[in-house]
Amino acid sequence: MKKIPLFLVLSMLIFSSISFAQEKDAKGSKDHPLLSRIPSYYISDQANKDFDRYTSPYIDKDNVWEGRLTQTNYTAQEGTKELSFIQIVRNYENAIKKLNGKILLSESSRLNARIEKNKDVTYVSVEAFNEGRNYTLIIVESKMMENEVTIDAASLNKGISETGKIAVYGIYFDTGKSDIKPESKPTIAEIEKMLRQNPKLKLLVVGHTDIDGSLESNMKLSSDRAASVVKALIENKIQASRLKSGGVGPYCPVDSNRTEGGKAKNRRVELVEMF
Repeated sequence: MKKIPLFLVLSMLIFSSISFAQEKDAKGSKDHPLLSRIPSYYISDQANKDFDRYTSPYIDKDNVWEGRLTQTNYTAQEGTKELSFIQIVRNYENAIKKLNGKILLSESSRLNARIEKNKDVTYVSVEAFNEGRNYTLIIVESKMMENEVTIDAASLNKGISETGKIAVYGIYFDTGKSDIKPESKPTIAEIEKMLRQNPKLKLLVVGHTDIDGSLESNMKLSSDRAASVVKALIENKIQASRLKSGGVGPYCPVDSNRTEGGKAKNRRVELVEMF
């Protein structure tokens, strides 16, 4: 039997070990629980961000996504046959449809989709390249960036003193309704506390909405919500003469209504100093 030179054996072992190392998932990476990989692909790189923005360059509407972002880059295992662009796209398209997702874009090498469940919105982008040897999966779980500033009487007073107004996000309503939810009580109590600490302060309470729905309904909704806040404060023994309410609907957004995060920021109550 013909002997194989030692250096050739060593070279083969080194090459095999390098190839094997390249085919392992990147350290600390894993498939997203919503959508896993296509078999025979491994994770070559992954990035996770608690809050970020991704803008799809391929669609014109609903294309700015904000929230928890996971970007996973997949590569075909050595020695396996990579899939075509359309095979990769169709695999994910079918998986998303099973989750009752909406396909925003489906082309030969890319896919954009939206999945809604229990009022949570998740966006998905898939893009294949390098003849199907690689593809990138981006998943954005929409949410508002957590506000680390505590809403209390001091911070409310500071905001009004500096700018003449302050946006309040701790007052909650059901969708399309103006009744204040019980979990709003701590915020209402802090507004009341601020007013008691500043007996000469008068406030215009202004309701704001996002762009969803008709202009007429949003104008009425914002006005009704502001009136509910004033009513709650009066019931807590704040003089009615110190308060007025009004609503401007979607007319004064503070962020884009193209994203769920932006809409959440636009739905707010503002306290405006009144003379």
